[in-house]
Amino acid sequence: MHRLSRSYRMGKISKLNINNMKIGFCGTMSVGKTTLVNALKELPEFKNYKFRTERSKYLMEMGIPLNTDSTLKGQLVFSAERAAELMQENIITDRTIVDVIAFANLSESMTDGEKFYLGATIQPLMHEYDILFYVSPEGVEIEDNGVRETDADYRMAIDKEIKSIIGMHKNNTPIIKGTVEERIEQVKNIVAQYV
Repeated sequence: MHRLSRSYRMGKISKLNINNMKIGFCGTMSVGKTTLVNALKELPEFKNYKFRTERSKYLMEMGIPLNTDSTLKGQLVFSAERAAELMQENIITDRTIVDVIAFANLSESMTDGEKFYLGATIQPLMHEYDILFYVSPEGVEIEDNGVRETDADYRMAIDKEIKSIIGMHKNNTPIIKGTVEERIEQVKNIVAQYV
């Protein structure tokens, strides 16, 4: 069954419009989310979209701790960026509220209370994505981009946390995997089902 747009929930019957959707890609680090989003940017099907990709390097240069050192203040910055994206129409982003919650939950610098209240505050925003894709790490090697952690165990812990969050809060999350070309086709096919 197709998910209906926000306009339907407000009393107007209409299906989602491919040019008016909020599409997010979640997944652990170094799985190709940014590469995929940048590839979608080149396709005519998505010409009317705004694209947002992670600014971790910029934020790290500002002194915002990432990875296991992430702090409440740092995660609030990431949360604000994700919330700002969700205030726009026709947006495609390579990071989502799910990612923020997962990284916060595995932070060694945040208290349990900080993790709980941050998650409780931003978790409802997950439902604003018209399509939330999960990008699998299956078959993708870790790349060192100079910003994100390259520890394989940490990468898999984040992946496990993301899958747990999705399982609790977001039904029908399509799984994307394979080569960039295969991923593009999967995205196009799934988006086509929503319109």
